[in-house]
Amino acid sequence: MIEKDPQPPPFRVVIPARYGATRLPGKPLLEIDGRPLIGWVWERACASAAAEVLIATDDVRIAEVCAGFGAEVMMTRTDHRSGSERLAEVAERRGWEPEATIVNLQGDEPGIAPTLIDQVARGLAEHAEAGLATLASRIEEAATLFDPHVVKVVTDGQGYALYFTRAPVPWPRDAFARDRGRLPEGVPFLRHIGLYAYRAGFLARYVGWPAAPLEQAESLEQLRVLWRGERIHVSLAVEPPGPGVDTPDDVQRVRQWLASRLSSRCTSSSEKSP
Repeated sequence: MIEKDPQPPPFRVVIPARYGATRLPGKPLLEIDGRPLIGWVWERACASAAAEVLIATDDVRIAEVCAGFGAEVMMTRTDHRSGSERLAEVAERRGWEPEATIVNLQGDEPGIAPTLIDQVARGLAEHAEAGLATLASRIEEAATLFDPHVVKVVTDGQGYALYFTRAPVPWPRDAFARDRGRLPEGVPFLRHIGLYAYRAGFLARYVGWPAAPLEQAESLEQLRVLWRGERIHVSLAVEPPGPGVDTPDDVQRVRQWLASRLSSRCTSSSEKSP
């Protein structure tokens, strides 16, 4: 008998969404199979065990579209530099208690599995020493390891993050001296999944810290936490995440992924029919 993962403790999901993305302006409103991108993300969040799902934006166009498909929306300030700052404003205005768990689900992740949302919330609850929790998946191909657009993470033996980087790490010196076209066995190569769970009190402190030199060098906000000596717990994802949307090419990739998922569900349903 397969045991199901326990239900995570109560948590909320906040989806920060802004219109002015550098590479894809208006990204949350991009139409994918007749629905806005942000609508797919909201649907995934609603399928999780979250007690509340809220979209936070500073753009009235996004707010109107989200309200149209039934989402709860909060208008936030326009001067936020990151999604984390937008979450912190929501938590403060809602008066959420310091120990409240908030999952930051980026508005360009229509393929995120609800089980992963539950898992990251559970990961924070199970690791009291961590101010925030996140996820990672195994890297199986050398091309992924050497891709600077893929964020890698190295952890200690208890799953706490040692470092996040766009560089290929760990670096198996002898194996890569012979061949960099394949990955040696037994080395824990991990790809970071940008899904976070915060405690509201930690989030309030975190957004008040100045940007760290490593954070600025790598353009990775989570390095601010490690720079301050705080801990991030990283769980190995129970299933791989679906594709996100960062570039125009990703839009077509997501369409194909959604089509394959729909086809798979239809096939499964027909096989069960008498």
